[in-house]
Amino acid sequence: MTETIRKRPPRRKTQERLVQAVLFFCAAVSVFTTLGIVGVLLFETIEFFREVPLWSFLTDTQWTPLFSDKHFGILPLACGTFLTAAIAIAVAMPVGLLTAVFLSEYAGDRLRGTVKPVLEILAGIPTVVYGYFALLFVTPLLQRFIPGMAGFNALSPGIVMGIMIIPMISSLSEDAMYAVPQNLREAAQALGASRLQTAFGVVVPSAFSGIAASFLLAVSRAIGETMIVAIAAGQQPRLTLDPTHPVETMTAYIVQVSLGDTPTGTIEYKTIFAVGMALFLATLVLNLLSHGLRERFSEKYG
Repeated sequence: MTETIRKRPPRRKTQERLVQAVLFFCAAVSVFTTLGIVGVLLFETIEFFREVPLWSFLTDTQWTPLFSDKHFGILPLACGTFLTAAIAIAVAMPVGLLTAVFLSEYAGDRLRGTVKPVLEILAGIPTVVYGYFALLFVTPLLQRFIPGMAGFNALSPGIVMGIMIIPMISSLSEDAMYAVPQNLREAAQALGASRLQTAFGVVVPSAFSGIAASFLLAVSRAIGETMIVAIAAGQQPRLTLDPTHPVETMTAYIVQVSLGDTPTGTIEYKTIFAVGMALFLATLVLNLLSHGLRERFSEKYG
């Protein structure tokens, strides 16, 4: 009887092998697609650096590959990218964290089940809508308070990007805080801590790994955003930290060249791969930091 139970029918073994093969194929497709993307980026980037010195690419303060006087300094594009991303995080971080604290520690199950899906609707709005919202509504509104602000600027798309990534921070942070054991809250309240003290003194530190991961993922999302900055930030690569001036981000430059008449194989064409590689490395580092923080603090508080 035991041997009969242990033996699997041949048909079932065939079905299991078929399922394993399909799952392996799906995993292999994703892995090889990623390797293909990295391979193309790496090959074209190497070709670019055969014509442009790496030191010039990293230190030159001008980016004019489409002009007759060509300069290939990535600093203006990197400055515009991180300026808009910093504005977005300055908007999204406090709002997202406070929203997560409210949903986790103050809102009831019914309110939480209603508010959280409504917040996540923001993540489903097309980014081109956010871009025109920043250009046609937020920028004119800000110009009432900042008269000298240009029509294309870094402040407006940065604010709108911050609104866009609020659901990412609030949802991931709330999930991390909601997973904190209830006995930690009860122990803090038994010692006389208020609800607010418990939230920020016990729950937030215990869920720090998830919160930090959500922040870093949100930064990656802001750095990689394309349509909002392409529409509302302008296409003027300049090395400035003034958010009222037009800037150009790395993603906006890739869009600009990809939609133009740049011939394939030229140095101008190869710049999009060099910029893409810089963008890829920046987001990769942030994702690795996010994973490392999550693992480190999971072991510490787990």
